Amino acid sequence: MSDHPNPEPAAVPALPRIVIATRQSPLAMWQAEHVRELLRAAHPGLEVDLLPMTTRGDQVLDRALAKVGGKGLFVKELEEALLRRETDLAVHSMKDVPTEMPAGLVLTAISAREDPHDVAVTRDGRGLWEQRPGAKVGTSSLRRVCQIRHRRPDFVVESLRGNVDTRLRKLDEGQYDAIVLAAAGLRRLGHADRISETLSLEASLPAIGQGALGLECRTDDAEVRALLRPLDDPTSAAAVRCERAFLERLQGGCQTPIAAHATITDGRLVVEGLVGRVDGTEILRASTEGPAAQPEALGIRLAEDLLGRGAAKILDEMRALNQPPAAK
Repeated sequence: MSDHPNPEPAAVPALPRIVIATRQSPLAMWQAEHVRELLRAAHPGLEVDLLPMTTRGDQVLDRALAKVGGKGLFVKELEEALLRRETDLAVHSMKDVPTEMPAGLVLTAISAREDPHDVAVTRDGRGLWEQRPGAKVGTSSLRRVCQIRHRRPDFVVESLRGNVDTRLRKLDEGQYDAIVLAAAGLRRLGHADRISETLSLEASLPAIGQGALGLECRTDDAEVRALLRPLDDPTSAAAVRCERAFLERLQGGCQTPIAAHATITDGRLVVEGLVGRVDGTEILRASTEGPAAQPEALGIRLAEDLLGRGAAKILDEMRALNQPPAAK
């Protein structure tokens, strides 16, 4: 995994201008603007331009992500622009970034993490678990589907795609009784007042990297890597690296409900992980802790624990279900 593989160069270059590639959704643009301001604050006089782009994940909204290719759908076009040298860096939501990085690219910095929790927005303002039997709940995540169905098998959970404003509009139009989203997106777009309930980690363990922003650039671009160094938050980066090591060991993607969340306090890292079935009938959870200086090792240890408890069987069954039919 190519997260922070080499020490950064010591000198900060005097580049006059750099270009950030970003998705053009309102949330992605907010995130890119946020990184632009961080860069300007760290390097006064630096010109930072944005290159908005549309990814396949933004174009295909009528099918669940698991049906059309998973996480890489939101980053591929941005990474191709980096490799073509049309842009200097790309800003991603870390929960959208596959664990395997393309050759020649590296995640150089992970900025300070926003609230990683899932939240519910409901039409009547009550909490998610207070909704009536048979309530219709919208979400785009199999991870959330699994955990919601586990707690409330009576809910009708349906796929909900689109940007944050589109999802809120569909709720307000009465298409859903409740929707579940990431707290970070609502807060960043100024919609914190719409939150009806912040879901506990016990009720809805977050996606790997949720709430964190990743800054990706070319491995050989020493100047840009040096510029990004002040934006890296060591605590957030270590927590996300632990979660990504967990996911990588499980060889998981968008087609299986997998979740993890790591926190660091006084040099100790605590991480909890989950693997489950989409119908919510089985959820396996475990946690581990150790020195914060060993985030990847702790993530792998947690994955091995869950694999030994039966996660391997769940993952194998889900992969078999999602295999394309054999050619006749």
